[in-house]
Amino acid sequence: MPELPEVETVRRGLTPAMEGSLLVRAELRRPDLRFPFPADFASLVSGQRIVSLGRRAKYLLIDLEDGNVIIAHLGMSGSFRVEDGVASEAPGDFHHPRGKSEKHDHVIFHLEGVNGPARVIYNDPRRFGFMDLARRDVLANHAFFRELGEEPTGNVLDAAYLAARFAGKAQPLKSALLDQKNIAGLGNIYVCEALWRSGLSPLRAAGTLVDAKGKPKAALVLLTEAIRTVIADAIAAGGSSLRDHIQTDGTLGYFQHSFSVYDREGEPCRTPGCGGTVARVVQAGRSTFYCPKCQK
Repeated sequence: MPELPEVETVRRGLTPAMEGSLLVRAELRRPDLRFPFPADFASLVSGQRIVSLGRRAKYLLIDLEDGNVIIAHLGMSGSFRVEDGVASEAPGDFHHPRGKSEKHDHVIFHLEGVNGPARVIYNDPRRFGFMDLARRDVLANHAFFRELGEEPTGNVLDAAYLAARFAGKAQPLKSALLDQKNIAGLGNIYVCEALWRSGLSPLRAAGTLVDAKGKPKAALVLLTEAIRTVIADAIAAGGSSLRDHIQTDGTLGYFQHSFSVYDREGEPCRTPGCGGTVARVVQAGRSTFYCPKCQK
């Protein structure tokens, strides 16, 4: 599933084409994706100008001038592409082969912008993605968002914030980091990478990073910084193109070439002087990659 950096990459790729444009018509080629579209979805969004594009966790937010927000989730295989009325396919060099069958083009936003007409097409072979519509003034209380924790890209995420949530917890550290109530949008890949960067085992109890007074230990400070930097690095690299994920210009992200532990089971640990080997364990049904020698 595309993680936060992938969704942020999509947001940045869509912004030039969508922000400020008139959404002339929304074309729905089926009645549902993972869930049915909201009633009158197409008619409610058609004719509205797009004010801005945002993101919350792994959700793409498209703000419309009437105060409604289109909430889009990519699911397992969803992607957007932009066509300007001339090009019939998304440009870019593909690192991995990917189907482009139009039979999976389920939603088309027909736009009119400063550079003329364009189409933003949502393609989703597995249909695990979805779209919803909500009012901006009550968005924070929407079922998707009301229990989400802080963003890993925001200034609020610091060691003190995590200490307050980890204190006294016997829960494995990786599970605590994947809990969206603690950190919004942080997924499996980047948790593995951040734990490796900070030298912490995914198996240790989250509460061991907090002292008796509820203050963060030095290891938690290091982990917090690792989370922020690994997300920033991944966004800068355009995300991690696993399976079907694709950027809006047709190219794939290449942060996967920088993975230090994820999907590297049996390979030498990249920590200088470590000499260990990357191992894989399963936690709550998810693969965890780490170095048992240097991650404690």
